[in-house]
Amino acid sequence: MFAYVGGYTTPDRNGRGNGINVYRIDEVNGAWSHIQHVGGLENPALFTLTRDHSRLYSVHGGRNLMSAFAVDRRTGMLTLLNQVDCQGNNPVDSALDPSERFLVIANYGSGAVAVMPIGEDGRLQPVSQLVPLQGTPGPNPKEQASSHPHAVIFDPTGQYVIVPDKGFDRTFFFRFQDGRLTPTEQGFADSAPGAAPRHTIFHPTLPVLYVNNELDSTVTRFDWAAGRATERQVISTVPGGFAGHNTTAEIAFGRDGRHLYVSNRGQDSIARFTVGPDGSLTYADHTLTGGVRPRFFTLGPKGGRLYAANQDSDEITVFAIDSGTGALTPTGVRIKVGSPSAISIVTPS
Repeated sequence: MFAYVGGYTTPDRNGRGNGINVYRIDEVNGAWSHIQHVGGLENPALFTLTRDHSRLYSVHGGRNLMSAFAVDRRTGMLTLLNQVDCQGNNPVDSALDPSERFLVIANYGSGAVAVMPIGEDGRLQPVSQLVPLQGTPGPNPKEQASSHPHAVIFDPTGQYVIVPDKGFDRTFFFRFQDGRLTPTEQGFADSAPGAAPRHTIFHPTLPVLYVNNELDSTVTRFDWAAGRATERQVISTVPGGFAGHNTTAEIAFGRDGRHLYVSNRGQDSIARFTVGPDGSLTYADHTLTGGVRPRFFTLGPKGGRLYAANQDSDEITVFAIDSGTGALTPTGVRIKVGSPSAISIVTPS
């Protein structure tokens, strides 16, 4: 397997990284071997891959750029194709439409969603649509002074785009057709004041949408039908009695959809929830990541490993996932890398 690791590089982001680093992972013993360093990049902070893993797209935190890379599926090596202005500040996430001819981008700093066409060769084209988000800032004057879209995903049909907005305590819903975004009839779903919706994910098989809320350390469960979301549950990501400061970061499902994981920054843990037949969540436990501020984590392609990017302790820690219980166990594998915030793991062709 190959791992692509990005992170923060510049002083304004307290960065200690050096670009994108590529590793080969031994599938028997889990050891990581460094095979490529792609330098000259500022804050490559989160990645989006095509279905065949032949192209990788990166946002650049605190900047106004998107980058496109060709991936050699045999060797894992990256080649920069081009960089394009995303017409906004601090792009934090992107998603490919089902045709893979368009990339939709959440511009956190400027409060807008951009659509960027993709050429047949994988290169990014100039922004074709820019949609400013409308709403009222939340009660936290530091974190919610304006619109801050923090993620973008397509629903399972590929017809709708979901954008959680941390600044407005609102999750926006768009229809995507012919390369353009238009608001759905519902338009958005409001969260509790100060909740700060951050990232979102659909259940692998159920019509259920989950949004982790950054500032109040909760997850909201919505029923989803034809572009409309109905709130059903809000549940904490930290156990009762936890009194420390905490914010959530990433959210992901186990391979079979029976367990949901959310990272906590402050408690520095991965919270695990069991998932009921209707998609309802029950808090199960948490596992310390062994590092500081797990901004991101991802599961391996086979679902047997979880990789946590501990941004402030400059390392990735690896956990085994119990196939029955979903519980996490440290493997002892730790990879030193500066300010990690993105990990994409793929299998070679």
